Amino acid sequence: MLPPIAISPNPTKTRWTILALLLWISIITYIDRVNISITARHMMPALGLTNVQMGQIFSTFVLGYALFQIPGGWLGDRWGARKILTLAVIWWSIFTAMTALAPTSFLAGIFDIWGSLMVVRFLIGVGEAAALPNFNRAVANWCSPHERGFGIAITISGIGIGSALTPPITAWIMVNYGWQTAFYLAGTIGVVIALIWYWFATDRPEDHPRVNEQEATLIRGNTPPHTAEGRPMPVPWKAFAQTPSMWWLVLSYTCFGYVAYVYLSWFYLYLVEERGFSVLRGAVFASSPFIAMTIFCPLGGWLTDQLSKRLGLNKGRSWIGLAGMALAALSIILGANIDTPFVAIAFLSLGAGWLYFTVGAFWSIPVDLSKSHAGTLSGLMNTGANLGGSLSPTLTPWLVNQFGWSVSLGVAAAMAFIGALAWLKIRPEDGLRGNILES
Repeated sequence: MLPPIAISPNPTKTRWTILALLLWISIITYIDRVNISITARHMMPALGLTNVQMGQIFSTFVLGYALFQIPGGWLGDRWGARKILTLAVIWWSIFTAMTALAPTSFLAGIFDIWGSLMVVRFLIGVGEAAALPNFNRAVANWCSPHERGFGIAITISGIGIGSALTPPITAWIMVNYGWQTAFYLAGTIGVVIALIWYWFATDRPEDHPRVNEQEATLIRGNTPPHTAEGRPMPVPWKAFAQTPSMWWLVLSYTCFGYVAYVYLSWFYLYLVEERGFSVLRGAVFASSPFIAMTIFCPLGGWLTDQLSKRLGLNKGRSWIGLAGMALAALSIILGANIDTPFVAIAFLSLGAGWLYFTVGAFWSIPVDLSKSHAGTLSGLMNTGANLGGSLSPTLTPWLVNQFGWSVSLGVAAAMAFIGALAWLKIRPEDGLRGNILES
């Protein structure tokens, strides 16, 4: 049990520690997601797997991740982000470590090597599905109305950090200690972070011994203190279905997911196979898009909060979403068709940065629409992203084989542009259809 803080007239800063812990969970989430795209270089010849089979293994993770987004978010709304995130991180960390064992485990005897890896990656996806919806559940509880875009963007910027760290570190571990070691280490780190989260976090600021009344009041804003303890509201599925903004949001985030998974699954191999980089050098430059994500993600989150405060939610969210997705499309097109490798990397990295510039706007809208159901709505939105993402890892190498990398990346740019146009129809100020009481 944490000791209480000394009485102070100023708001405490515990919410930023909560966000820092969520950031660390976000980092390990993406280490566990991206490391297989680096180890694939050694796994494929060692295990006799083709590019298409490896793409199917990538897609199986995304399928499990997509299918369990809504249940993961609903569980967070029902039982709280503290418990659900703890269980989820431990779950996927165990199966991350099992990735190294899958080719020689009993699963390989049942499904063969290819099938055993698909099963394990699917189960990692099931666990990680609870991550982002519960990040947003925690941010909804722990950030004031004018800090939510920045708060969730800070948290999700762990995607960039984890993905930037993973290529060079995983490649070095793989070359020196074997690809299996990368999975053992990642699984161990995940369990440790899960236990720290459970020890420090609470679901409500008012329950935390290090939160004073000033910070609790700041977080609540104009919302009255929670009065429905232990009585979660029924999920208003009909209101969700009747809200046009929600479906345009899902469409746009589906496009986002397709593009994001091109970077997460194939960017490293694109540099090695198409641009001629060595294994280790390619791993270093494969970090570039993720560094851009880390910078642009909180910048977009901060800006969407500032614009929303001055111009209202409709403009504050949609302007950021529209601009970021459109600039991502333009940057990817330029990067795909420039001959000079380093200039191409610069534009493709900007494409990733502009894509993640929109994250604060995307993830704030479920809370804007209904704070009580932020986890469930976030899961619904992220289901779209990962249905798009489940298509991307398999379609990308097929397009490359048929038409080349320029066309494959051009399809990604077209998806980003469609996602930009969808923002013209997203109006969070209109709220959910029907009368939804907030607790």
